[in-house]
Amino acid sequence: MSTIEKALAKQKEASLKNSAKSEIEPKKEQNQRNTKEHVPTTVESKEVDTYKNDKEEITLNGDRLTERGFIYSPDSAHHIQEEFRHIKRKLLNNAFGPTAKTLKHSNLIMVSSSTPNEGKTFISINLALSIALEQDKTVLLIDADVLRPSLHRELEFESKKGLLEYLLSEVDSLGEVIYNTNIPNLKLIPAGKPHRLTNELLASARMATLAEELAVRYPDRIVIFDCPPILGVTETPVLSSLVGQAVVVVEESKAKLENVKKAVAQLNEDIAVGFVMNKTLRSKKDEYGYYGYGYGKKN
Repeated sequence: MSTIEKALAKQKEASLKNSAKSEIEPKKEQNQRNTKEHVPTTVESKEVDTYKNDKEEITLNGDRLTERGFIYSPDSAHHIQEEFRHIKRKLLNNAFGPTAKTLKHSNLIMVSSSTPNEGKTFISINLALSIALEQDKTVLLIDADVLRPSLHRELEFESKKGLLEYLLSEVDSLGEVIYNTNIPNLKLIPAGKPHRLTNELLASARMATLAEELAVRYPDRIVIFDCPPILGVTETPVLSSLVGQAVVVVEESKAKLENVKKAVAQLNEDIAVGFVMNKTLRSKKDEYGYYGYGYGKKN
């Protein structure tokens, strides 16, 4: 074969290859497009943050809360902030410090009193608000006083689905009854609609499961349960077996020492128990104050 014939043969061979390549590449590109179109989008993690409820936010009126003695912002009454700062430090130290290793569910805190009307809800709310002012702490406040719910009344928002609906399995997930507020680090679970088995539900297996989930799944967050009074409500002592800490509110000049001792004796002996003296008289200079505090593990 002459040199010219060889050159023509190579040219023809190259032409055939280019033709085949031009036919193959469009199919390859089409396959790539089809592959991209059928790649499933990233599925959101199943570890849904149950502290997040995108459907609704509860807006708290800061001016009204401040007028009524609640710690809405760093500008709230100085003496109230200072007193709750001392209280929350003890609770946070027990929740996340060395003592946490000796307590089960140390980040779960119940607030109660021996008898009604000693101010436990007022203390629960201010503790939650004070902790929410921490830059790195999220707090969930739960109205567990399902027989006489007052969280929505004290914070002045309309009653909504809450703890009872969850315990009755009337909602699909806990996230449906956890509400964000206009305070970034504060979440709320209202009591919900009353039910004939209201108190019994507090001692149910589903309540125990809820406590376990909140403690284990969110170990870096504080959960405060505003609970029914201890005396006369058999379910409240049961709740103490689900938490790591208890704050017992004692109204000065009203609460009887005998009742306080009887109430504390009913609590789980393995939890840390603290006391808040409520409605105490201050000096004439300070006029009236509300809080004093003592803390120690129950013996």
